[in-house]
Amino acid sequence: MFIPLHDANALKHIRLQYVTIGLIIVNVLVWLFTGVLASETEANAATLGLGFIPAVVFDYAYLEPALQIVPDDLTAVTYAFVHLDFWHLAGNMLFLWVFGDNVEDALGHLRFLIFYLACAIAGALFHGMVSPMSQGPLIGASGAVSGIVAAYFLLHPKVRVWVLVFMRIPLPLPAFVPLALWIGQQFLMLVLGLEENVSWGAHVGGIIAGAILVVFLRRRGVPLFDRTIVPPRAAQFKNTSQTTESPWSKGQYDGTH
Repeated sequence: MFIPLHDANALKHIRLQYVTIGLIIVNVLVWLFTGVLASETEANAATLGLGFIPAVVFDYAYLEPALQIVPDDLTAVTYAFVHLDFWHLAGNMLFLWVFGDNVEDALGHLRFLIFYLACAIAGALFHGMVSPMSQGPLIGASGAVSGIVAAYFLLHPKVRVWVLVFMRIPLPLPAFVPLALWIGQQFLMLVLGLEENVSWGAHVGGIIAGAILVVFLRRRGVPLFDRTIVPPRAAQFKNTSQTTESPWSKGQYDGTH
C-alpha cells in the first residue's frame, strides 16, 4: 500500500536511537549468516531451528533434535531476527528505521528494547492462536515492527511523513492517514484469511501489544495524539530573568517543521 521514506519528527529526549540502530544491525547480521553466507541446507535448518512453529511450541508436533537450535519457547523471540530474503529484511528494517527512533525517544532505550521484544512475542503468540496446528515456521520482524507502527500512530498522528504510495508517488501526509490505512489492512486481511504466506495474525498481535504497551511504557509527561509538543532539552530556556516569552509557552511550535 505504501512505503515510508522519512518523517519530520526530531528526537526530543535522546541524542541517538542506538537501540533502533542496534536492532537493525543484529537483523542484518543474522540475515547474512543464515541466508547470504549459508548453504541452502544451513538456511533451511536456521529457519526451522529459530523460527516460531506453533505446532511444536504447543506440543502438537516435534522438531528433530538435530534441528533444535534454541528451546521451543525462545523461538517466540528468535523468529523476529530471521528473514527470508533481502526484500523481506529491507521492508521491515525501513519501517523500523523511520518509526522506531521516535518510539525509542518516547519510551527510553531500555523500555524500548523491552517493548520491541514484547511486541515480537505477542505477534508470535497471536499467530499461534490463529493457527495452532501450523507446522510452518514463522519468521521476520513484522510482529515487532507492527507494534512500533501502532505506538507511533498513538504518539504522533499529526507528524508529516513522506511515503511512497503504490510504489510510485511520493507524498507528505499526516502520519495517521497512511498508518490508519495500514493498520486497518492488517485486520481486514486477517479476517478475510487471504495470502497464506503472510502472517496477518502476527501483525495484528504486534499492533495490539504495541498500542497497549506504549500507554504504560512511555516517559512521564510524553503525551498521546500529539496533544502537546515537548521541546528538545537544548531548546529550553535556562535564563528565567528575561521577560520575553518563549514560542513554546505561546504554543506557536507545531512540531512538524
